[in-house]
Amino acid sequence: MSLGMLMGLWIMYPNLLPGYTSDSHPLGYAIVLSTPLFVGYILWKDARPVFKTVLQDQVARRFGIGVGFIMALFFISTTGYMSFILEDGGPREVTIAVMSVRYQLVMWPTLEVLLPEVPLFFAISIGVITVVGLLSVLVGLNAALIARYWRAEEQAGIAENTTKSAAILGTCTCGCCGPLVSQIVLLAAGPTVAAPVYWVFVDAASPFTSIFIISSILLFTGTLVYSVESARLPTHTVPNSSVSAD
Repeated sequence: MSLGMLMGLWIMYPNLLPGYTSDSHPLGYAIVLSTPLFVGYILWKDARPVFKTVLQDQVARRFGIGVGFIMALFFISTTGYMSFILEDGGPREVTIAVMSVRYQLVMWPTLEVLLPEVPLFFAISIGVITVVGLLSVLVGLNAALIARYWRAEEQAGIAENTTKSAAILGTCTCGCCGPLVSQIVLLAAGPTVAAPVYWVFVDAASPFTSIFIISSILLFTGTLVYSVESARLPTHTVPNSSVSAD
């Protein structure tokens, strides 16, 4: 309930503080920075014992970390905060600057680095780390849960396990489809046609972007809690030395 109220406040924030006052109001920073705390508390309270078991599985843990890392790169690149394709006419020397950039409700001091010889551009801020980190961790936990199901039920209960995994995979796919669709349209139809799609799913100035982010957070968190409550992990131990605490 508390997370739902916080997400509702996230959506209402631009209307509560219209104009430039919302760009640097403490309430905006509090909403963004407190969201991972609320999500973490929910998962700790409702799913801690199961995830303790899941993350003791070395293969499941590594799979979750790998998927989470890939999703972090995916989210950063689709939002333009990392790119290996530089614009023509840009600076030809290494450029490092700190600028104030609006990302999810408020302005964040953002470190921008341009390495034309690589080529590479990336920008990072506390807001980006918070939002992208939260989404990536949620996707990674979903992936670790899937891997644990697959390994623990690879011989017994395969049909049931496939159904559970398909539900989790479907949720993760839905949460990532917006930015992916915008990139596909950009490649297939060009910048002019893709601009509206990009604005809806990726542009931080779009109100739909906040709705998409909030929906993804609720979807990923809800899937984890539902999976833990409705699908009990088997109690038998996975054979060999795959379960390790490193």
